[in-house]
Amino acid sequence: MPTNMETKRVSSKGEQVISQGFIAQYAAEATMRTPGVVGMDVSSVSLFKNALGYEHEGAGVKVEVEKSNNLLELTVYPRIYYGVVAPDVAWEIQLNVKRDVEKYTGLPVGAVNVHIVDVLPIPYPEPPESSDFAADTDEEDFTEEIDDA
Repeated sequence: MPTNMETKRVSSKGEQVISQGFIAQYAAEATMRTPGVVGMDVSSVSLFKNALGYEHEGAGVKVEVEKSNNLLELTVYPRIYYGVVAPDVAWEIQLNVKRDVEKYTGLPVGAVNVHIVDVLPIPYPEPPESSDFAADTDEEDFTEEIDDA
């Protein structure tokens, strides 16, 4: 049964305690670096904490520890761009999160679950307004060039 406690690792040098927020931060950063990911889903609790001035870097990530085998189970909630292949993006997220969390924490990852919560359009730059275009051209110079030709 997964629990939401701090993760402990015992080595010959002593005991190491790693908070779940620290693990969630690495998972969120790995998810955001994945091409096609727009952002992370933020819970109402995280929004409330942000309003109070508490910043939670691992927003959009749930961390659980399997007590029986001491494996991490991570669940990420990304938002992706419209037009990307969702299964491919999810697979890349799983690979990136597993690699980064194991590399930087030394803890084994048993599962990375990806729940895509939203698909957003790709933002396009705003086209110039016609009045801006007319202001940039000098109509008198244009007519003179035609007359000279």
